[in-house]
Amino acid sequence: MFAKTINKGISMERPLPLVLAALAALFAAAAQAAAPGITGPTFNLQAAAANITQPDGQQLYSWGYGCNGAPSGFAPSAIGSTFCNAMQLPGPTLIVTEGATVTVNLTNKLPAAAGNTSILFPGFNVTTSCSAATPSGAQGLLTCEAAPGGTVTYTFTAGSPGTRAYYSGTQGDLQVEMGLYGAIIVLPNEASSNYASTAAVCGTLASGGLPVTNAGNNRAAKAAWSESDFRLAASAYDHAATCYDREYLFQFSEMDPAIHNAALAQVTALAANPAACTPVNGVLPSACQLNVPTEPYHPAYFLINGRSMPDDMDPNYAPMYPNQPYNGNPHMHPGEITLLRIIGQGRWQHPFHEHANHVRILARDGNLLLSPNDNLAGPLMFTTTTTPGVAMDGLFYYTGKGLNWDLYGHNPGSSDPNAKLPCTPDANGYNTAAPTAINYFEWCQDHNKPMQAAPFGDVPAGGPMTLPDPNIFKNGTWYGGSPYLGPDATTRATFGTCVGTNATTSCVSTGTTPPSGTVVNPPSSEAGFAFMWHSHNEREITTNNIFPGGMMMMMLVDSREFVIDESQ
Repeated sequence: MFAKTINKGISMERPLPLVLAALAALFAAAAQAAAPGITGPTFNLQAAAANITQPDGQQLYSWGYGCNGAPSGFAPSAIGSTFCNAMQLPGPTLIVTEGATVTVNLTNKLPAAAGNTSILFPGFNVTTSCSAATPSGAQGLLTCEAAPGGTVTYTFTAGSPGTRAYYSGTQGDLQVEMGLYGAIIVLPNEASSNYASTAAVCGTLASGGLPVTNAGNNRAAKAAWSESDFRLAASAYDHAATCYDREYLFQFSEMDPAIHNAALAQVTALAANPAACTPVNGVLPSACQLNVPTEPYHPAYFLINGRSMPDDMDPNYAPMYPNQPYNGNPHMHPGEITLLRIIGQGRWQHPFHEHANHVRILARDGNLLLSPNDNLAGPLMFTTTTTPGVAMDGLFYYTGKGLNWDLYGHNPGSSDPNAKLPCTPDANGYNTAAPTAINYFEWCQDHNKPMQAAPFGDVPAGGPMTLPDPNIFKNGTWYGGSPYLGPDATTRATFGTCVGTNATTSCVSTGTTPPSGTVVNPPSSEAGFAFMWHSHNEREITTNNIFPGGMMMMMLVDSREFVIDESQ
């Protein structure tokens, strides 16, 4: 599926990740992400105003879609402490099944001065409730619009699976900027004939996944370690090559505080004069309208799922973000296929770079990219360029292949039995024979290769890389203190003076690898790799020109015995 693993920016390799690792100690422990949302097929939404929070302490006046009453349900079901408030940014992720008839009732609860509002659902054939019998709705330039206090209804059939955007179709330069956007995820219908061949390969959520005899059986490993399943489906599309193990939704946008402040000032001024927005014969006076300039455009806040770093690494549905429920913090095990759902929701294009590997693009706007012989035809992307209004699905994975050292830190001379685990290569060279193995999916060619022949690691001395001197390196939350994966990896694999090469190497442990563990992630419970995922536009990794912030997160890789819990 992928040509190779490209290891870009392990937290010990490049200056910027080193800086982040040092700064990370300031932040709370990271939570996981998944792709949370609400289920239909009927959704009662509203557009309303509220404030969103930013890491620099600012409260930005914004508009957003939210739930008009309790939704019919939340997904994935394994996530707890869910909520869907009257306004959120981005709007609720709408999760539906292929072939379903979807109904969205939108009520306009924005300030009267904001005027009409609406929702566009690109890629769907939508019917609306605009007619003489529904005076609360009016036909706008692009779709049926809800008047202040009014409700309109949108109905469409969820066609092909995939990820798509939805957003306001009314005065988009202002309303989308203010926060009126969201995502809709269409899942394959596992009962359809189109899905039958895919299900035979991927397995269903109910059956637990792939057959045990299948090489690369990540589902069996997940079950062996009692790890819950947080997928929305077994595959992204009705195609066997789109099977996946984990999924994450990222919506990229930016905000210009000058626009938001101007909107707030005008709304406040009109609210102080109720007569200005009192309807006359059912029509609002012409003075009751906003005149907010949206150019020149100077965004200072750069958001992933409505949050900036480090807020985007706090849990989903965290109570301190009542209007920003979704986080962005991918977490995976080596060898897992991870589905990335990516949407550009703002006005600018953002070059987002996922360290550790390229992303294989599956589809754009729900259109699966296939060659004439039915193989995946999407490109491998170094950065997923998030074009405004465009959604894409892609597959990502990390195995450690090509590092040229044993990333699990096996040490044949150690008294720790976990330091002597075998590695039996499958047809692709990975250790997949025993799903219960700590080193499940290890690249066996590097098994028992020591990290370095010198205490700190040294390229001129023959090591694959030079490690930072532990006497001057600042430990951080996402730096495990070790070049090895797994709890106790540092203490059981602190190679010192090494003799020999590869499998015949013996080492005397001198405790000279970098210091192990942190207060938040002690080595007895977690020791993994942290890769920075970030915008390649340097200003976009700031919050109001303060670094670090903006469009940035950490992708965490842990070995199998660390159970990834995405329930929050």
